Amino acid sequence: MSTSVLMPPTALQRLHDETLDLDNPSAYNLYLMAGPAGVRVGVADVRRNKFVALEDYAAPDAATPLAAQLQALAAEQEVVGRTGWNRVHLAVQNRHFTLLPASLFRAGDEAAYLRLHHNIDLQRERVQHYTHSGLEITSIFAAERGLAEWFQATYPEGRLLHHTSALLEGVAHQNEQSGARRIYLSISHQEVTLLAMRDKQPELCNVFPFSTPEDLIYYTILVMQELQLNPDQDVVTVWGDLTHDSELFTILRKYIRNIRFGNRPYDLGYSYRLNDVFEYRYFELYALHLC
Repeated sequence: MSTSVLMPPTALQRLHDETLDLDNPSAYNLYLMAGPAGVRVGVADVRRNKFVALEDYAAPDAATPLAAQLQALAAEQEVVGRTGWNRVHLAVQNRHFTLLPASLFRAGDEAAYLRLHHNIDLQRERVQHYTHSGLEITSIFAAERGLAEWFQATYPEGRLLHHTSALLEGVAHQNEQSGARRIYLSISHQEVTLLAMRDKQPELCNVFPFSTPEDLIYYTILVMQELQLNPDQDVVTVWGDLTHDSELFTILRKYIRNIRFGNRPYDLGYSYRLNDVFEYRYFELYALHLC
C-alpha cells in the first residue's frame, strides 16, 4: 500500500455520547463497515450493551482503496486504528459472497466454493469465511487484500465478515411472526441486498446493483415473483440509505402495498445522541454487535 499522503474520507456523521471513554477501550466493542460508499464506525459499551458512538465517512472517490481510507482515518481521528478494544468486527460490503450449510463447509476449500459465483483475483483479494452458529450457515466472501492485511495487522484478534452476515443476524433477532416468509431490503450506494427469511432461516440472500429507481423495483418484484409472494399482500421491510420522500422509496411504495421501514436491532441500547438519525439507517453496523 502506498505511503504517500492520503486524503481522508469526508465525515457525514460523527456522534459521540459524553460517557464514551476512549482511554479505556477495553470497555467497548469497535465495529467497522467498509464499502463503495465509504467507512462506517460504531462503538458499543460492553457492560451496558449500548451504542455510544456512530461515525459515517464518505469515500474521497470511487478509486480510493478501502485500506487507504481506513489508514487515512486512523491517522486523523481517535477511534479507527486505536487498539485495546474488547472486540473488533469489520464487515466488508460487496457482491462477492456465497452462503452454504455449515455442515457442508470444509476449511481450506473457501476459494473453490466462491469461484462458483465470483472470478477471484488472488493478487488483489483474500477469501474469508464466517460461520453463523445459530443459523448453521457459513458465509464465504472476498475482501480487498490490502483491507484484510491492514485489519489483521491492526487487530490480530478481530473478526472479518461480509455485510450480509450482519443483516442475517440482525433480521434473525427481530421479533417476526413465526411461519411467515418475509422480504427485507437493505439499500446502499447503488446496491440493494435482498433477503427472504422464514422461521428465522434464510431462503434467499443476494446483492443486486442498480443505477435507477426502476432497477431497484425490478429486482425487488423479480425476487418476490420467484418466491411466489404478492406485492399487494406481503410485507416488505426496508433499511438503508434513503428517505421517506426519495425517488427510491416512492417507487417501492407505488408497486408494493405493504412497504415499511425497519427498526434498529432489538435488545440493544442506543445513546440519545443517535436520536436524530433515522432508525432504519445503519442497521448492519448495529447488527455486527449480534455476530
